[in-house]
Amino acid sequence: MDYPEDFYTCALCPRLKAWREQVAQEKRKAYRHETYWGKPVPGFGDPEARIVMVGLAPGAHGANRTGRMFTGDASGNFLYPALFRAGLSNQPTAISRDDGLQLIDLFIAASGRCAPPDNKPTPEELRNCQKWLKFDLQRLQNRKVTLAIGAIGHEYFLRAMGWKPSQYTFKHGAEHVLPDGTVLLDSYHVSQQNTATGRLTAEMFDGVLERVKVLTSM
Repeated sequence: MDYPEDFYTCALCPRLKAWREQVAQEKRKAYRHETYWGKPVPGFGDPEARIVMVGLAPGAHGANRTGRMFTGDASGNFLYPALFRAGLSNQPTAISRDDGLQLIDLFIAASGRCAPPDNKPTPEELRNCQKWLKFDLQRLQNRKVTLAIGAIGHEYFLRAMGWKPSQYTFKHGAEHVLPDGTVLLDSYHVSQQNTATGRLTAEMFDGVLERVKVLTSM
């Protein structure tokens, strides 16, 4: 999916612009020889997808480095093997934008497109970024199931669609039939904090993905 040039130069959130560029310059020692992306990160995947995944925001040394959502960090190391097991990707690894990864009937978007300090964008920053989530959703005409990865993905997807988040309670595994006839399915975020503590296990997430596939086929 092609994005307009002003997406990549977006400066609506001065704090996030400064942070994404600072991280790209200073780098993490393990990646000191790499060129960081350091810009807003686009969504990616199958433009005809019936499944849309909405996450939080790029990781400072993950997607802000690689330029592709959930690529190159611990969240991706959990997510992509699960997608592969579910038949939603052609390989279980995500290392870089040119590693050959293809999503199958799936598009991955996010509430925020710039890496935030401490992984915590402000509500104002997320509101500023709504236009880009709307940009994705308006083009994904075959969307049948939306998988919210975390409470923020849940909330800002609903906001982008013009629905009140207060009417749809976030809970892992919860299913919400939406006014347009599609389904919103919730999962805890695939963050290292959740997966390392066992709040979200591989078995739990596999179960969510299997439910996504059932709902997609109905």
